[in-house]
Amino acid sequence: MSNLDTVLKEAMQIDGAIGVALVDYTSGMTLGQAGGAVLDLEVAAAGNTEVVRSEMRTMESLGMREGIQDILITLNTQYHLIRLISGQGGQGLFLYMALDKGRANLALARHKLANLERNIQI
Repeated sequence: MSNLDTVLKEAMQIDGAIGVALVDYTSGMTLGQAGGAVLDLEVAAAGNTEVVRSEMRTMESLGMREGIQDILITLNTQYHLIRLISGQGGQGLFLYMALDKGRANLALARHKLANLERNIQI
């Protein structure tokens, strides 16, 4: 089992996890995924690629030089969390996770996803 498979399986152990994917936002392609039985992770990855690109353009237009840690989209019943990979070799990648709002602890999920991000070896 690859390091990426292990990290994605560990991410699915986060309370409320519906699905998780590692995405290349330069191409919109999913590099790996886990879960997603009730959510098409390929479609979500492609759509969230546009969210990441838009946010990066906006920050550049504003002259902001800070890195994006994560982006949160809150729905009625779900959280969608986009965590940009900041480690070496992670340029152009993000972790995307969908969580069931009724079962998830958002703060804890963000913390655990940040820890898992550090373990990804590309």
